[in-house]
Amino acid sequence: MKKFFTIHFAIAWIVYIFLDFVCIGIGMGVPVFSIMLGFPTGWYIARRYSITADKNEVMKKSFLAASAAILVTFIFMALIWGPSGMMIFDPQADFENFGHPYFLYDPHISFVGWIVLMIVISPFLQLLTTVFASYVTVMKTLR
Repeated sequence: MKKFFTIHFAIAWIVYIFLDFVCIGIGMGVPVFSIMLGFPTGWYIARRYSITADKNEVMKKSFLAASAAILVTFIFMALIWGPSGMMIFDPQADFENFGHPYFLYDPHISFVGWIVLMIVISPFLQLLTTVFASYVTVMKTLR
């Protein structure tokens, strides 16, 4: 099992990027599964760093690794939803038939909220799940 946590850093990142890509694809552009991927990612990060560092150092490294991990999701979300976000500045855009939910009563405002939710808030939620899982793992494994 120790070999699983000591694989090469680049291979671990490639596997994570692939899994994040698949999770975004399964969610059809909505990163629900990527947010849930934060739990095993946080567990793995904490276990990987707990082999060689103390508790405080593991927490610092876990937060930095989680921040780097959500950057991957942010880039994917910007690539997927960024071109649609340009519709905000188009006065002829048809927001009513775009397909997003109308949770703010007005189609235009709901569209802006949807784009912000997809590009900014969803990666932040993934950061929260990753950091939470990582810190819980540190508290359980390192006493």
